[in-house]
Amino acid sequence: MAANITEIGSQKVRHLVNGEVVELKSFWENQNVAIVFFRRWGCMLCRLWAKELSEIAPVLKKHNIKLVGIGVEEAGSKDFINGKYFDGELYYVDNLSTYQLLGFKRFNVVSIISSLFWKQSRDAIFKGRGMGLGGDYKGDWGQTGGALLVGKGGNLLRQFVQTGPADHLSNLEILKNFGLENEYKPETMANKKHEEAECAVPATEG
Repeated sequence: MAANITEIGSQKVRHLVNGEVVELKSFWENQNVAIVFFRRWGCMLCRLWAKELSEIAPVLKKHNIKLVGIGVEEAGSKDFINGKYFDGELYYVDNLSTYQLLGFKRFNVVSIISSLFWKQSRDAIFKGRGMGLGGDYKGDWGQTGGALLVGKGGNLLRQFVQTGPADHLSNLEILKNFGLENEYKPETMANKKHEEAECAVPATEG
């Protein structure tokens, strides 16, 4: 079900660095925006997605498209910021109602562990380790995330809901939604395979 952009727009988020509280609609009032809702700051899979998103940040910036990352809490965010995984603005929600309105589900302990053995998760963990992204165990393990791509003035272009911890909206799909697919450059550091990486152990995604 598509998000009610008016209802979502009234949700508030807090800036991770300066503490400023803003409504989501402020991001798309005057420009296009790509908003990514991360599961957990210490999650290696989230760091991998953030790193990949940063590869298209220059393209988005060139076309005046804001890139925003949002988490469910402040816990673990300091390491995420210091690691410079994401080339965009970072916020977190004051409560989980924003994630609930967007249809982002929650895993229980059994389902989150089993999901780390999915091929998609194993491949992402393998890639993340190859890039030295690390991870930690801080914060909420059960929440899933997704993304919103919104045009200036509140035109919902794409709503993406994760089905698993490694599920993500690709750089190409993001650029396509903004009509920028011709500027997609796949041979970037984040998109290359890391054949020398160690074999991943799924239960330790961080």
